Amino acid sequence: MSTLTITLQPSGWSFPTDADTTVLHAAERAGIDLPSSCRNGTCRTCICRIASGSVRYLVEWPGLSSDEKREGYILPCVAVAREDLVVDQRLAKRIVFPD
Repeated sequence: MSTLTITLQPSGWSFPTDADTTVLHAAERAGIDLPSSCRNGTCRTCICRIASGSVRYLVEWPGLSSDEKREGYILPCVAVAREDLVVDQRLAKRIVFPD
């Protein structure tokens, strides 16, 4: 299985993923907190836009309009990378684990 890279803008944080892991889960594994709530593609809390790359969805109809899809918006909770991604997500935060 090949490793892909997801990079968040404007922070520049990058982390690895694979073709079976959602963007949200890959970020969490890397210690990055992205906005999320339902985790099934309906609430739209995690909506953001990709600057480059492409995704596929784990659900048949994620909660995005055709126009939003065309404009590059994705739902990271149900999207998996098909290639390296650059994602505009200004609300990303580093997860701080207590010692």
